[in-house]
Amino acid sequence: MLTSLIEDQGTTKTATANESRANTPSRLRFSPGKHFTPILKKRVSQYFKDNHLSQKGHLKIYTKAAIIFAWCGASYGMLLFVSMPAWLTLLTAVSLGLAMAGIGFNIMHDGGHKAFSNSKLINKCMAFTLDLLGGSSYYWHWKHNYLHHSFPNIHGHDDDLNVGPLGRLAPQQTRYWFHRYQHFYMWFLYGLLPLKWHLWDDFYIYYTGKMMEQPIPRPKGWDLYLLFLGKAIFAGLAFIIPTMYFSFGMVCLFYLFVTFVEGLALAITFQMAHCVDEAEFPDKMQGSNKIDNEWCIHQIETTVNFAKGNRFLTWYMGGLNYQIEHHLFPKISHVHYPALSGIVKKTCEEYGIHYKENKTLSESLRSHYRHLRQLGRDGKG
Repeated sequence: MLTSLIEDQGTTKTATANESRANTPSRLRFSPGKHFTPILKKRVSQYFKDNHLSQKGHLKIYTKAAIIFAWCGASYGMLLFVSMPAWLTLLTAVSLGLAMAGIGFNIMHDGGHKAFSNSKLINKCMAFTLDLLGGSSYYWHWKHNYLHHSFPNIHGHDDDLNVGPLGRLAPQQTRYWFHRYQHFYMWFLYGLLPLKWHLWDDFYIYYTGKMMEQPIPRPKGWDLYLLFLGKAIFAGLAFIIPTMYFSFGMVCLFYLFVTFVEGLALAITFQMAHCVDEAEFPDKMQGSNKIDNEWCIHQIETTVNFAKGNRFLTWYMGGLNYQIEHHLFPKISHVHYPALSGIVKKTCEEYGIHYKENKTLSESLRSHYRHLRQLGRDGKG
């Protein structure tokens, strides 16, 4: 009944059958889950059985997807075709950036985790919305599903910690003198993340065949076709169509503004869950490729929930403020996370595992600020 906790760990489904082991990321080993893990799995499975529920989103998530698509389409259409005062044009651009992030949180994210629907085709289509936003669902699978979800907060394996020399997000990373100011400037850099994804990351990874120092299989066949199809559609939506109505300079200016809003919304949501004071950043056991912890317990110790009582944020962020539940059950739709939270928290209490959460978004933002400041000042983290 319960979908596997570890998404795509072991053999990866996007690699072809004859893919060489040398062309796939290296894996860490975790201690077997002998006590906490089977009990938690059993309880969550029983919840769905007792309530006669599917683990996917069904009507609720389809309705939500329709609302967010309409929001995004209306914002885009207004910017192109409706004459508005400057202040309202800027508000509409903010709306478009937030709607694009909302597609990522609610539609693409569940689709990419195969949690949107029981249909493989629908999940694939929902994941492809990332390509329409200028990213790559193929590389997102490796970056997010494999490296991040399998090895959260482990330096050298979790690519979400990798922002290059400009930032220090984990204590194992090298500290440079300018990191002393990262708690100020990183917020601006977060807004530039989509620009980096659109113009550099996917092409660089394709050329080098690596993400960090981890080898990543290059896309082939339909994966390759969809990668470049998505880039072409995004270029048309972001630049070619708008230049039929506005100057190229104005189009570029609004592209930067809209994607900055999108990037800031995305970064705030994901950084609040892992790069905060409360989260742990474990090392491998010396001289081995092993983490001395159960995989499920590692997920909980490296992840922090926030603003669980805020129903609007829960709706908009696709339940990603329930990040612990998401990391434990990535193939279960986010619409179930609030209900699963009570089960997970109760089980953690019984086994003496610290279930971490910040009560509000502002509390979590302050924690992330302190985390950046501490790592920027302390060479040891």
